[in-house]
Amino acid sequence: MRRSHRGTRAGLDKRAHDVKTMFDTVASRYDLTNDVLTGGMDRVWRVATRKAVDARRGERVLDVAAGTGTSSIEYAKSGASVVASDFSAGMVAQARRRYPQLEVVEADALDLPFADASFDVATISYGIRNVEDTRKALTEMARVVKPGGRLVVVEFSTPTWAPFAAVYNFFLRQGLPRLAAVTSSNAVSYEYLVESIRDWHDQPTFAQMIAECGWENVSWRNLTGGIVAIHRAFRPE
Repeated sequence: MRRSHRGTRAGLDKRAHDVKTMFDTVASRYDLTNDVLTGGMDRVWRVATRKAVDARRGERVLDVAAGTGTSSIEYAKSGASVVASDFSAGMVAQARRRYPQLEVVEADALDLPFADASFDVATISYGIRNVEDTRKALTEMARVVKPGGRLVVVEFSTPTWAPFAAVYNFFLRQGLPRLAAVTSSNAVSYEYLVESIRDWHDQPTFAQMIAECGWENVSWRNLTGGIVAIHRAFRPE
């Protein structure tokens, strides 16, 4: 954990205690900050994610690293039974306060407290790059999903057009930290956000990792030129 007069942040080693503590400190203004930093595009991406998850009435959906529950409540609108899980006590508290109709569980993505094959869908939005062991998280989600069930992972990714990538990377380095300083309750944590995005896998590399962790028929769809990618996969029958 790195500390300064501006706040606390995790490092790219992503030690669980450090990441958890960091997210506890940003929970109260997390959604507001996301809206500002993305220019409202997070709402557009959320609609695309809901369509990719395709939650159906009678299905059981696990939303891992659900944060304040903003994504989870979208899936519940279909009539599906949704479990929102997060290992940050601060995020869990926000989700329970905002959406009392949701089942919210404080849980670690690397050790999910659920039975084998107990969900039809597992999904994680902007959380997979924050876990200490990406492969273990993907394997854990495969464990709790039924054969034939679905995985949807939404994560910041790699823009596919070089000129756009240059503009985007300039914004990450210069613009985003300045905006976070105005809106976030822990602005320095967004330095980690920038570093973790730039350090993350590109779309084909991450797709291969998913395939190596118990999933098949992996595909992805780019949003906003590849700033975000939605990866989908299925648990083998």
